Amino acid sequence: MAQLRSWNASRTTFKFAYYCRSAGSFCSGSRNGFLGGVTEYYYNNVNGNGVSCLKRSLHTSCTGANASKSAVLHWQNSLLSDVRCLHSAAQDKQAQVSVVDRTQHVQSKQEGVKPQRDPLDVSFNDPIAAFKSKTTWELTRAYLVYMICTSEKIVEHNMTLMKWTNKMLGKRLFTALMKATFYGHFVAGEDQIKIIPTLERLRSFGVKPILDYSVEEDITQEEAEKREVESSVSSAGDNEKDAGALPQYHVDKSFADRRYKVSSARTYFYLNEATCERNMEIFIKCLEAVSDDDAKDPRPAPDGATFGTGITAIKLTALGRPQLLLQLSEVIMRTRKYMEALVGGQGNVLTHHKTIKDLEKYYASVGDNKDVQQFLQNVTSDKEGILHLFPWSGIVDENSQLSETFRVPDPLTGQMRRLISQISPKEEEMFRNMIRRLNTIVKTAAELDVRIMVDAEQTYFQPAITRITLEMMRKYNKNKAIVFNTYQCYLRETFREVVTDLEQASRQGFYFGAKLVRGAYMDQERARAQALGYADPVNPNYEATTEMYHKTLAECLRRIKVLKDCGQDARKIGIMVASHNEDTVRFAIENMKSIGISPEDKVICFGQLLGMCDYITFPLGQAGYSAYKYIPYGPVEEVLPYLSRRAQENKGVLKKIKKEKRLLLSEIRRRLFRGQLFYTPKGNYVPI
Repeated sequence: MAQLRSWNASRTTFKFAYYCRSAGSFCSGSRNGFLGGVTEYYYNNVNGNGVSCLKRSLHTSCTGANASKSAVLHWQNSLLSDVRCLHSAAQDKQAQVSVVDRTQHVQSKQEGVKPQRDPLDVSFNDPIAAFKSKTTWELTRAYLVYMICTSEKIVEHNMTLMKWTNKMLGKRLFTALMKATFYGHFVAGEDQIKIIPTLERLRSFGVKPILDYSVEEDITQEEAEKREVESSVSSAGDNEKDAGALPQYHVDKSFADRRYKVSSARTYFYLNEATCERNMEIFIKCLEAVSDDDAKDPRPAPDGATFGTGITAIKLTALGRPQLLLQLSEVIMRTRKYMEALVGGQGNVLTHHKTIKDLEKYYASVGDNKDVQQFLQNVTSDKEGILHLFPWSGIVDENSQLSETFRVPDPLTGQMRRLISQISPKEEEMFRNMIRRLNTIVKTAAELDVRIMVDAEQTYFQPAITRITLEMMRKYNKNKAIVFNTYQCYLRETFREVVTDLEQASRQGFYFGAKLVRGAYMDQERARAQALGYADPVNPNYEATTEMYHKTLAECLRRIKVLKDCGQDARKIGIMVASHNEDTVRFAIENMKSIGISPEDKVICFGQLLGMCDYITFPLGQAGYSAYKYIPYGPVEEVLPYLSRRAQENKGVLKKIKKEKRLLLSEIRRRLFRGQLFYTPKGNYVPI
């Protein structure tokens, strides 16, 4: 098949050249430049004299009288068909290279060959180290994309412009244009097969993937608000008077469109249970793409496409009705207030270090009450004190009723009162479905040996997301960190939350995984808190957020060091430093060195988005640090919302763009003056 496609590619280039000649002056100007770029690309990817002939023909074909409209259309359709044929041949060649690369990787592991390593410039000012994984065309494209991102007018109306361009050019030409610009820079490909060359290139330069199928619904604000309001209010109503309700954990129409003031995070809006099932299947396909464990794929992949190092990102709001997360979050916060009133002090139940006997004293006046005794039997504790008031293990194992679980006794009367607002039997079933979906995903991840990053979301969802994620850690992180939770350091409570969760992991004996980010919802959170009248959960400024990030990271590193010094498995704590801030990355590296944590300990990794901060990611990977790229993929037209957000995000980090543009231009000039314009990236690095 590969030989047949190679022959077809050679034959096609002559045919391609013929159509270029027949188009006459239609090939002039910018179109000639476009064709030259296409030809140059395939010249570097497909062997055969046909491409050389095509390249020569472009310089001689674009003369003569104007072509007729039918000739132009004929040329256009044939061009697109032939480009696809050439692209198919190029993919065959890339797949063959992938097989060789995989085999060499396995052989090097078996033979104990030391992988290539480069010294790390912690100033991140080395353009060669930053871009040795890129062709000159890719550097030029990146520079063009960043130039566009500095235009406020274009960025502000980018979604409208993309839709208008799609209508004007038609689907095929629009797709070609996007692949030559934004899509090609920020997205790896359409599906699990077409992203493989990108994954292989990353791996050969020491970088691993976090896969995310980035197809998003493009719905109006009105539709988003309608869905959110309908899916965030219980159909059961609430007949009990509840003086303890917290406004933060109830939907407000003014903020029902959760995309408001958010440019760097995807938003899922609940439609129905079938959509949640489909989202589960998509996440599982991402896991399978990472593991590359498809029996139908004949390529040798003994360690998977990412050689056992890949990650998939998921969001809990994609798997269930948001009302359920709101109600659970409110339960958790009301439980904290209940304990504060009962025993004094602030913070999570776990931090009070109270025992079952202490609780029995508080309920002494009603100690014979059967409901109180049943409540005490369900409390989770260890020798250091109470861990949870409620049996969360039963909840994540899908065998508990929410409405019956979240009840606490009144210390004076012994009467049981519920902390959760009323929930219908149908909503109980929806919650069990959400937990079932999450269990299915995490179980699949454990079987495929792929890690799961559960993304952070808004503060009114986050207590529930963190609680459920920690229970998944307890269930699945018994021998290694499979499940990771995400902590947003722009929040005032992040350090306390991380320390509390580290304590739970230590006391319950499971591996703790955390991704530290600055956060995506800051502006929205501030506006919502002010409008609804609750305390602003956000740090006062950027410097305070940086301090929170570094303080939290330093505490994690300290605990890793303690584990290492005590002869325990240091990997019981795994941290991803997910940051585009080079000062934070430098802080992590310097602290690792100062306390004796090496990259080979495999406890700290770094992550950035595909197409952003390459000058940080690739030098880290090439120096032997565990470095990741967040890899979005999906069809062009269906990832437009993702591309729109990337443009918006780059507009907000002009300082970083300025540096990346400077390094890009420096490397392009260097290649030009050194005669390396046709440089072909080839790495011999092995990810840690």
